[in-house]
Amino acid sequence: MESSGLRRGVRDVAPLLPGIVPFGMVVGIAAVNAGLHLGEAVSMSVVVFAGASQLAAIELLETDAPLLIVVVTATVINLRMLMYSASLAPYLQSIRRAWQGVMAYLLTDQAFALSVVAYRSDEGVDRRAYYLGVAATLWVAWQLATVAGYLLGTGIPDAWGLEFAVPLVFLAVLVPAVEDAPGVVAAIVGGVVAVLGAGLALNLGLLVGAVAGIVGGLAAERFGEGEYGD
Repeated sequence: MESSGLRRGVRDVAPLLPGIVPFGMVVGIAAVNAGLHLGEAVSMSVVVFAGASQLAAIELLETDAPLLIVVVTATVINLRMLMYSASLAPYLQSIRRAWQGVMAYLLTDQAFALSVVAYRSDEGVDRRAYYLGVAATLWVAWQLATVAGYLLGTGIPDAWGLEFAVPLVFLAVLVPAVEDAPGVVAAIVGGVVAVLGAGLALNLGLLVGAVAGIVGGLAAERFGEGEYGD
């Protein structure tokens, strides 16, 4: 059962890798432009392991921003992981703490979305194995892509439009997870608010959009219960 879950996780995440790799390469190229050494770029990729936070941190380092601002910005952007963790917790309570720590380190938007969909649709799936199949594959691909981007540096033409792969990856993850009316409302409200708040300091637009999406989804769910309930 465990090997089956692992293989299924690898198989499910495979279609997302063509978008993950350019994203990682963009981060590697940004590290070159910011004057980071290869060891520094790899260390950030391993320790932070979060594309949006890494890009924001690299941009701030490039402008000689204080280290505290860099850390706070990366932390704020990653606050959405708290919401992901809360959503995954009921499914992973029976797993040993040591494994929960590993899984927490490997948590990403893609790993969360694919795992939640799998857990909801198949109660018999080996949850730990599936999650690791998805998340570990993403981790390896991300590290290799970051190194490749760094080594290629600015030699990649702008016409390739690698940055365009970033929103495509998130769209590919979002669409399968939207299964009902509250989900649609949450996606629309969160997306609109995040776009409108794109200019907020410390990249708070993403966090504000996430909170607005949750509130909108809960409101839609409550409205639906009130309209169709007894």
